[in-house]
Amino acid sequence: MAPTLMPVQEILQSGVVPKGYIKLEDDYQVGNYPPPLMDALMIDFSLLSSSSPDELAKLCSVLSSWGCVQLVNHGMPLSILNEVREMSKQFFELPLEEKEKYSSKGEDLEGYGNTNAVQRGSLNWNDKLHLQVYPENKRQLQFWPKNPENFRTTLHEYSKTNRTILGTFLKAMARSLNLEEDRFLALWGDENEDMTFARFNFYPRCPMSDQVVGLKPHGDGTAITMLLQDNEVEGLQVLKDNRWFRVPVIPQAITILVGDQMEITSNDIFKSPTHKAVVNPQYDRISLAMLFIPSADKEIGPLDELINEERPQLYKRLKDYGQVYTQSIPSGERPINIVKINH
Repeated sequence: MAPTLMPVQEILQSGVVPKGYIKLEDDYQVGNYPPPLMDALMIDFSLLSSSSPDELAKLCSVLSSWGCVQLVNHGMPLSILNEVREMSKQFFELPLEEKEKYSSKGEDLEGYGNTNAVQRGSLNWNDKLHLQVYPENKRQLQFWPKNPENFRTTLHEYSKTNRTILGTFLKAMARSLNLEEDRFLALWGDENEDMTFARFNFYPRCPMSDQVVGLKPHGDGTAITMLLQDNEVEGLQVLKDNRWFRVPVIPQAITILVGDQMEITSNDIFKSPTHKAVVNPQYDRISLAMLFIPSADKEIGPLDELINEERPQLYKRLKDYGQVYTQSIPSGERPINIVKINH
């Protein structure tokens, strides 16, 4: 893997956008532009917890069509969410030499920098801090900032709460399909085996924002992604029916995206949405994605209960989907298409 390129935040200081960041493809502007707001697809976590039939039916419908929901009443107060947001901003506002203490090294994705060295085509207008938080014994604390002072303890507590929310959410997803409630949790609920990564994203403002892209269109290679959006600046967009839609900012919500591995396991009932991040011309934007990924040793594939004559098995069974995901980057093809079974 090639070394990390100069942080985008530093490029901004010159006021000139290098040619490599200018979008080459036209596929970023499918459908109407600017895109419409997606429906405010809010799911009430407290109703999921109490097994509300109406809320479970709504959950199944939304995840089967959009693959993306805004989760409210999840138990984390807005003050905690804003503390995490502020901590993220404070890190990216540090001088470059301070941030570079946590730079990614060699082929390791963890740490500060960007992934532009492995990108195909135009580059992402994005810097990141990528950290493994589970299993705890896999944490590489040399990449965990000591500045801001509260960073490590705040991330630990936030990650722990996210895992608790994930457990309840996976149970609700299973119940919404009339499965045993622990069906998904049994596959991915072990914090000593399954991986969780925290990816802090920073999208610097850009005077040519309509000509760059924060993150190119992609699906997540996760089971589930739990995203804390910026509380003021929009940027996330999802593709549905060949049209882009803006995901609204709801400060108290956690945005949940179905990942490829959940789409495979649900036999294409729940959809892993193609999504991207756009850049604002006037304002910086941050987000924090919690990436929940099954252990590479675990086989994933459609659940037997979800295969029948009307819905045959639509995906192969495999281990280490992450390898398929990584190997597909140079081709630009969505990795999930590689494991589809053509009938």
